[in-house]
Amino acid sequence: MDSLQAILRGGFEDFRDFVNPLIYNRAELAREPVRLLQARDGHLVDEDGHPVEDLHGTQAFGHRHPYVTRAVRDFLESDAPNWFPSRVNPFAGRLARRLCERSGHYSSVYFGCSGADAVEASLKLCRAATRRPRLLCLERAYHGCTFGAVSLMHRGPFTEPFRPLLPGALCLPFGDADALSRALSEGDVAAVVVEPVQGEGGVRTLPDGYLAALCELTARHGALLVADEVQSGMGRSGYFLRSATWPRRPDVALLAKQLGGGLAPISAMLTTRELFARAYGADFEDGESHNMTMSYNALSCVAALASLDLLTEDLLGAVRDRGEAFRARCHQRLQGHALYRDTRAAGYMFGVELRQPEHPWVGFDQFGWPDLEDRATIGPLTAYRLYRRGWFAFVCGHDWSILRMQPRLTLEPEHLDRLITHLGEELDALAELV
Repeated sequence: MDSLQAILRGGFEDFRDFVNPLIYNRAELAREPVRLLQARDGHLVDEDGHPVEDLHGTQAFGHRHPYVTRAVRDFLESDAPNWFPSRVNPFAGRLARRLCERSGHYSSVYFGCSGADAVEASLKLCRAATRRPRLLCLERAYHGCTFGAVSLMHRGPFTEPFRPLLPGALCLPFGDADALSRALSEGDVAAVVVEPVQGEGGVRTLPDGYLAALCELTARHGALLVADEVQSGMGRSGYFLRSATWPRRPDVALLAKQLGGGLAPISAMLTTRELFARAYGADFEDGESHNMTMSYNALSCVAALASLDLLTEDLLGAVRDRGEAFRARCHQRLQGHALYRDTRAAGYMFGVELRQPEHPWVGFDQFGWPDLEDRATIGPLTAYRLYRRGWFAFVCGHDWSILRMQPRLTLEPEHLDRLITHLGEELDALAELV
């Protein structure tokens, strides 16, 4: 087997040549920090020894948190099985118990490997339980890249190459309770799938009035309510489950991304035993009609159990308070700036909405990509400038004018203040150029 150093020396080019040259070339063109060779004290380190703070949101406790790393190492050094051919895995059982107890509501868990396959599991559960065909989502949604998930996606490059999509899927206007009521009134909707806080859609929290209507109308019409908490859950929005604050608990809640502590792929579909039995309890064979070979592996469950230990109520409260303080301080620093519109925050989900300059030299057509001329360049330009300051930020996939930043939950206020300072300085510099 190649040494770790050999892989770190040549594996980046191997990715370009044998995995996805488009991703590699885009990252190089955007000057993203690509050659990241080390994880140290929760952040990353590039080949020149410069620290890089990852704002992508997958690492709730920073890269290679020692507590999660130690739990995984202890498991690997044991002789415990990782995979059980009967599918009855005690590590999955213990993790499911912990998740249900932590949720305060759910009593049944299905495990997958990614957020998208948790979405797929929820769609099959809802159709099997209701025997109804239609699935509703909201515009500017993002639910993953598998076939059912992209069928619930906002129109664009994530969906158009793959049409026709899943029959019965319909995207509704965001926050429009009347449109929701009309769609549900037909009586054939299996599920309404929503994100409590849209990430790719612009860090948009579902409005309170719409939430009330969503909870009441789905219950009245017998449609199941699914909260996709892949981004907002596990403390990211300041709550274990953001949907726990809704007028009624969703029938299904989905977790992934941060659940494995940044070390192991795992997702979870939380529901009730009653709903699971209604969908799959007709006979023994139905119990395995939705299944993944490695979804119940012990290693991922061990990493998730360690992550739950770290996600304390004190930390959740700090994320809520610090997130609101960040929003207020960021708005105060940038208010009145020529390139600034607003700052949004839900815990440590931050979205800074920027104003696209009218200068003709900063459009994508000037960079040689006329097919992107309807996309804002201000978000990618700002992210590029932040890369050089040691911050790996990015834009919302459905709105490139919004800079999205999701720091590790343990990042202290002084580091958040430094982020605001650097963001302000880089926007000042861009304003002078345009």
